[in-house]
Amino acid sequence: MRGYEALLRDIDRAGVYHLPLSGREEIITAATNCGYPVFRVNLAEVRDKDGLLAALAREMAFPEWFGHNWDALADCLADMSWRPAEGYLVLLENCDLLHARALDDHLKVLELFAAAANEWREQNVALWCLVDMQADGISWLPGL
Repeated sequence: MRGYEALLRDIDRAGVYHLPLSGREEIITAATNCGYPVFRVNLAEVRDKDGLLAALAREMAFPEWFGHNWDALADCLADMSWRPAEGYLVLLENCDLLHARALDDHLKVLELFAAAANEWREQNVALWCLVDMQADGISWLPGL
C-alpha cells in the first residue's frame, strides 16, 4: 500500500492511466490516506456523450452551473473549488461499452482528463484518472 501512496503523491506522474486488474481497493485506500477525494464513475450503462457527462456530473458532484458539454467538463475538471484538495483520484469504471459505442466521446473525455492533470500539476496538485477497460484500442494509455 505504501507504494501506491508514494505513487499517488508523485504529482509529476499524475495523469490518465489504465486501472490495474488487481489492487483497486488498495489504490482507493492509498488515495484516501493521501487525503484525496475518490470519485468512482461507473460507466457500465453509458452509451453516449450525454450519458457520460451525466455520470461524471453526478458522481463527481459538479456544481449546478455545469453545462453538460465538453467545455463545461473542461472547466469543472480545471476548477474543483467545490471540493478543494491536494489531489484527486477519479476511477472511470466499466468503460468497455462506452469505448465500443462512442469511441470519439471516450477518447475526448480521456483527453480532457489528461489536459486537466497537466493544469493541476502546475499548481502542485495531483489529478489521477484511472480507466477500467479490458478492450483493445487504447494501447497508448500507460499502466500504473
